[in-house]
Amino acid sequence: MNDETDIEASKAPLIEHLVELRRRLLWALAATFVAFLVCFWFAKPIYNLLLWPYQVAAGVDAPIELIYTAPQEFFFTQVKLALFGAIFIAFPVIASQLYMFVAPGLYRSERKAFLPFLIATPILFLMGAALVYFVAMPLAMRFFLSMQETGDSGVQILLTAKVSEYLSLIMMLIIGFGICFQLPVLLTLLARAGLIGSETLKHYRRHAILGVFLAAAILTPPDPISQVALALPTLLLYEVSIFAVRMVEKKRAAPDTATEPSS
Repeated sequence: MNDETDIEASKAPLIEHLVELRRRLLWALAATFVAFLVCFWFAKPIYNLLLWPYQVAAGVDAPIELIYTAPQEFFFTQVKLALFGAIFIAFPVIASQLYMFVAPGLYRSERKAFLPFLIATPILFLMGAALVYFVAMPLAMRFFLSMQETGDSGVQILLTAKVSEYLSLIMMLIIGFGICFQLPVLLTLLARAGLIGSETLKHYRRHAILGVFLAAAILTPPDPISQVALALPTLLLYEVSIFAVRMVEKKRAAPDTATEPSS
């Protein structure tokens, strides 16, 4: 009888957590849906804004021509763009709902420790996106446009990009750079969990350099300029991560030092 009572008592908290999880998910989905509608309404201006790196690479006065080869292609391109923008815009709401779901189960010190990472994640992602928009994408497009052939030989090879492929390219770069810029957050969280230390990161620095360049080769177009544009900031962030991990270790060691009996 007691076992049945314990089982029934354990079901109640679980149901409460599931109801709370559903409520938080509904708020996150509602924010994403509203942002999607707004982004879809302004899909063309947003797409034109994303063409700025192309214009910089081609020249401010050069005409930009993109094509779509299927009747539905540009429509689905706008849908993809709206969904990407919606997740980007609704991320603060999604992150806050996640935090409000997890926060009641955390100690006050854990909440204070979690908040900086919650704030740093979108800031670092924006930094990665800005690097794509202002540096990496113009350099990549300048590299691709330099391969055109417009000589006097009578043969012309010109770049006429598809709207879907250009959007896929810049989205892939933004996502790739944004993920790589989360390196300090990830490594600092692992350090707080006691899984890595600053000496370990220093010891595997050469392996990290190789891994970063391999990741850059996978996440960026097959041109050396955009690969270096991703690899160098990521390596800098790796060094920043070592410093951040060292700070975590010092904070963890400080209470232990304070509690040691004086001789």
